[in-house]
Amino acid sequence: MTNPDPADASALLSARIGDLSDWRGETLARVRALIREADPDAVETWKWRGVPVWEKNGIICTGETYKTIVKLTFAKGAALPDPSSLFNASLDGNVRRAIDIAEGRRLDETAFVALVRAAAVLNGSRQ
Repeated sequence: MTNPDPADASALLSARIGDLSDWRGETLARVRALIREADPDAVETWKWRGVPVWEKNGIICTGETYKTIVKLTFAKGAALPDPSSLFNASLDGNVRRAIDIAEGRRLDETAFVALVRAAAVLNGSRQ
């Protein structure tokens, strides 16, 4: 299932969070809540054989989980202001930027909410 409707995508994301019964599930759940706080109109989608994606007028970010990190990749991250230096991965590309969150690393939630809001505004400005 690559592109379920938003209700199904949200259910799939909830299931993924539940399946990850460790810090990765907790981190993904917190990121999800912060994205909802930043932009309640952002839509959860499910793409590329199991990657949760948040969208509004285009992709805001993806939320991939790996053994040692939760990776949040912003589709247009290179064009976003990042005064708190949240981006710590995929820094050499011209378009994307990512935040790798390892176990025990604390995410600056205020800066993350601002980053999500900026991404949604950027997507909306390029219609």
